Amino acid sequence: MPSLGRSLGEVQRASGSPRPACGWFPGSSAWWLHLSSWISGGQNRERARWRNLPALCACVGQEALRKIITTLAVKNEEIQSFIYSLKQMLLNVEANSAKVQEDLEAEFQSLLSVLEELKEGMLMKIKQDRASRTYELQNQLSACMRALESSEELLETANQTLQATDSDDFPQAAKQIKDGVTMAPAFRLSLKAKVSDNMSHLMVDFAQERQMLQALKFLPVPSAPVIDLAESLVADNCVTLVWRMPDEDSKIDHYVLEYRRTNFEGPPRLKEDQPWMVIEGIRHTEYTLTGLKFDMKYMNFRVKACNKAVAGEFSEPVTLETPAFMFRLDASTSHQNLRVEDLAVEWDAMGGKVQDIKAREKEGKGRTASPVHSPARGVPSPKRMSSGRGGRDRFTAESYTVLGDTLIDGGEQYWEVRYEPDSKAFGLGVAYRSLGRFEQLGKTPASWCLHVNNWLQVSFTAKHANKVKVLDAPVPDCLGVHCDFHQGLLSFYNARTKQLLHTFKAKFTQPLLPAFTVWCGSFQVTTGLQVPSSVRCLQKRGSATSSSNTSLT
Repeated sequence: MPSLGRSLGEVQRASGSPRPACGWFPGSSAWWLHLSSWISGGQNRERARWRNLPALCACVGQEALRKIITTLAVKNEEIQSFIYSLKQMLLNVEANSAKVQEDLEAEFQSLLSVLEELKEGMLMKIKQDRASRTYELQNQLSACMRALESSEELLETANQTLQATDSDDFPQAAKQIKDGVTMAPAFRLSLKAKVSDNMSHLMVDFAQERQMLQALKFLPVPSAPVIDLAESLVADNCVTLVWRMPDEDSKIDHYVLEYRRTNFEGPPRLKEDQPWMVIEGIRHTEYTLTGLKFDMKYMNFRVKACNKAVAGEFSEPVTLETPAFMFRLDASTSHQNLRVEDLAVEWDAMGGKVQDIKAREKEGKGRTASPVHSPARGVPSPKRMSSGRGGRDRFTAESYTVLGDTLIDGGEQYWEVRYEPDSKAFGLGVAYRSLGRFEQLGKTPASWCLHVNNWLQVSFTAKHANKVKVLDAPVPDCLGVHCDFHQGLLSFYNARTKQLLHTFKAKFTQPLLPAFTVWCGSFQVTTGLQVPSSVRCLQKRGSATSSSNTSLT
């Protein structure tokens, strides 16, 4: 009590509360009244603190709450994915059990058919052997019966001759009997059966086969292969996948490989937009996929082993990165005379005239028509040309140009372009995004290109900053472009033979964009390609920095 009184007193003094003038001592009614008042005030203060607690903790707890919400959302997605997997597995159990039951019944029916066929064949063999033996024995029996009858007749004749009293005829009769005995069938007849009545050679003993059938079990399911990531390789738009079996299995007949494209790193997701592609009948533990287009960042792979009747489980799926340069053509940058569809471009002579005519008609409305405003004039003044994207990015006038939509700001990139050989003019290369809308590729310091001209006179040149170098090489119909941003190298190749055509050496000060130009022609771009190994080898050997290619920088 005294300690409680002292604490209350201290609180009163600290809070400035007046102390009762009299009757205040521990245990008194005044003391108890003051104590209850102090406790009640403390409870009110605590309630106020708890009411303000959410506001005090709001700023501190929002970030933690967001993390909790994110964690719960991820966990919910994992659970939903697992539920989907379980439901799919239930459906698969029903479907697979029905299938294996049907297969088992078919196998037993096939076995019964074989046994039935074997039984019919053996029964036929017994019947044929019985008929053959019966025929031989019956023939031999008939011959014996005939010989016996002949012998009995001859015996009776001999007895009658012996009993005859006429001695004069006896010699003649005895000679006849002797000749008859000599020629009698009984003496030419074999008294040994031609065939045996023993049929034991047609007996069968299925004891061994019965034991085999009794020991018949389900085929062992092949183990899941293990994919060897250290030996697998991604290069030249090809993927070589290598795997091994955890245990030796001589009954494996072939392997099945499945793969699909994805943009997600890590283990394959259960729900994916891209389907699994299947390759069957692989006889070895290695397979190479060729001619791939890497239009996504990764590829998932899995393998299973199969024997003559059953397939094993898939291996643990693996994800391989498939780095490649992917871009599309930015139609908003293209000249109005270029018709851009995905990665294909075609020059259209009427592409921009309709819009240009309408714009000039609107501009010249209410004024007297003159040659200046006539639609029959050539390209109008740039000040009057309508353009897209704020009037800055779309190329116009004689710059029949279109850019890619993906910046190159590091690393090595490669793409290929096939152009129509009948095109009057075609060019490809790279440019800064700051390339002016009236500027042509290769005529400013902001662009580098190879240019093919089939109009008036044929030429194959490299252009940069309005400098031109004539290339002494056949013009291929498909060109490859290799850009090494950090090394400042831009190389052009014959895409089919990988022959180096020209290399620019420069110090790129801005990110680059793939750039193309065409006049009275068309071209098709191929992206999603890796830098070919042959191109890398040429660069390592220094072919890309030869003196013959350094006249343009």
